[in-house]
Amino acid sequence: MDQTIFTAKGFEALTPQELYEILKARSQVFMLEQNIRCLDMDGEDYRSLHVFANDGKSITAYLRAFLLPEENAVKIGRVLTVDRRKGMGRRLITEAEEAIKAAFHTRRIVVDAQLQAAPFYEKCGFTPISSTFMEEGVPHVKMEKILP
Repeated sequence: MDQTIFTAKGFEALTPQELYEILKARSQVFMLEQNIRCLDMDGEDYRSLHVFANDGKSITAYLRAFLLPEENAVKIGRVLTVDRRKGMGRRLITEAEEAIKAAFHTRRIVVDAQLQAAPFYEKCGFTPISSTFMEEGVPHVKMEKILP
């Protein structure tokens, strides 16, 4: 039986253990697995809504969302799943969409998607809105989704 619990919290509401597990998962996926070398703690976490899945032992999926007032949009980023190909990514996006609708006053979500992940985002209803660009040495494309 699936014991996964999804949670959405602002930075101040995160427990020290949740924050530690979130940063650990982000380091595991982006630094160790994908060899992305950048300062992960970029200051955006303070103003972000953190949406994550916990299986009772560790973070299994995560993303953060924050308002981009100049674009009338919410940007999601640091999107990850620890165990892939199990539907956790789609569940994460669905849970995040509901949390975003409740927390922000916009229905537009944008993401700077790694090019190799663009088909996943398209399956989740996102549409490319830019040409390919490089970010931290990885090809990306900006995508958007308008929530109902």
